[in-house]
Amino acid sequence: MDTTQNTKFPLIVIVGGGFGGIELAKQLAKEPVEILLLDKHNYHSFPPLLYQVATGSLECEAIAFSLRKNFEGQKNLRFRVAEVTGVNTQNNYLETTIGEIAYDYLVMATGSTTNFFGNKDIEHNAMPMKTIPEALNLRYMFLQNLEQAVIAPTREEREPYLTFVMVGAGPTGVELAGSFAELKNHVLSKDYPELKKEEMQVYLVDFLPKVLGPMSEDSSAKAKGYLEKMGVNLMLGVKVESYDGTELKFEGGKVIRTKNVVWSAGVMGVVPEGISEDLLVKGNRIKTDEICRVVGTSNIFAIGDVGASVTEATPNGHPGVAQVAIQQGKKLAENLVHLIKGEPTEAFKYNDLGSMATIGRNKAVADLGKIKLSGFIAWLTWMFIHLISLLGFKNKVITFIAWLGSYMTYNGGTRLIIRRYVREVAPEAAAAAQLPKTD
Repeated sequence: MDTTQNTKFPLIVIVGGGFGGIELAKQLAKEPVEILLLDKHNYHSFPPLLYQVATGSLECEAIAFSLRKNFEGQKNLRFRVAEVTGVNTQNNYLETTIGEIAYDYLVMATGSTTNFFGNKDIEHNAMPMKTIPEALNLRYMFLQNLEQAVIAPTREEREPYLTFVMVGAGPTGVELAGSFAELKNHVLSKDYPELKKEEMQVYLVDFLPKVLGPMSEDSSAKAKGYLEKMGVNLMLGVKVESYDGTELKFEGGKVIRTKNVVWSAGVMGVVPEGISEDLLVKGNRIKTDEICRVVGTSNIFAIGDVGASVTEATPNGHPGVAQVAIQQGKKLAENLVHLIKGEPTEAFKYNDLGSMATIGRNKAVADLGKIKLSGFIAWLTWMFIHLISLLGFKNKVITFIAWLGSYMTYNGGTRLIIRRYVREVAPEAAAAAQLPKTD
């Protein structure tokens, strides 16, 4: 068993290089501890801008930053590309793709993934967008479908290729719907003069009766108005029943013919094997106490989307947003030092800095405490906050230039099909077809 520990200091293993994991590691930089950071990728991505990668406005390199470079010079930290396959909580070690790793303290900052609520057909045929590879898959799929629409001889045959449906009217769904609407209104006729923009349809679907459910009524209403003005078809208070890759069916019988369905209707925590199911709460999150320590353990912690600090004040845990993970990472760093020194710990208290969403050019909404912003000023605020939150000066410059070019030309991005996206055959379908084996 490799402990990767070369000193007498306690070893803190952090699983996940997202917002929470990075903040925790940075805060421990000068403390007498050894840190091992594990992630299945060698980069940190910026999820709030994934939708711009998916629609071709930004290249993926603009929202990704090397984890090794981020911690360059931090002497008490080592990084390994690895995927955790199990946790042995009794004997304090992880099972990973690079072997077993012992720990003194374990912090799970594994984030979340798309929740399809057990619907295997939708899981196989709809497109998720939680990672850079998934965003690129979505980009290539919709570009390929536009190319198919160009060569389809009739409007009826073009319809499914030119119909785009976002399921889930949270920030991701709203921002994607706005981006596709702008592509329809400003780009389609330039890149594809054979296609009429009236044929391209953009839908935003949710089982809730409003868009941006967690935000204020005023911001929700403003966003709804912006989307309608941009030509987005809103279907609120409806429930998706199934999707087979061609037809999206709803309870009540309505059907939309489409090859483009993006599923952003829910997320669930990424929990390694070995964590008792008794500790999991709604959203597949791990139940923790007021210092983010997994209930029933003394040296295992969960922060960010995968953890749910269940208290009287927060019976369902905190919202799955970046600020929660960042603040939890900072407070946990303090508490880990207290625990190592045998000192009292302090409960985590979330400071809600507000929420915002952009709908399109000069259109955004923001709830900043008692301050409610919309329109151009909210759009500028959204741009500024997201720009300064990106890791790396180069990434900030690249993103700013891309945004400036898009604003000035109404036609930013390159929208290249670098590789083709081919949906894998569902295991059930392959078995039913009795596909022959090949040598």
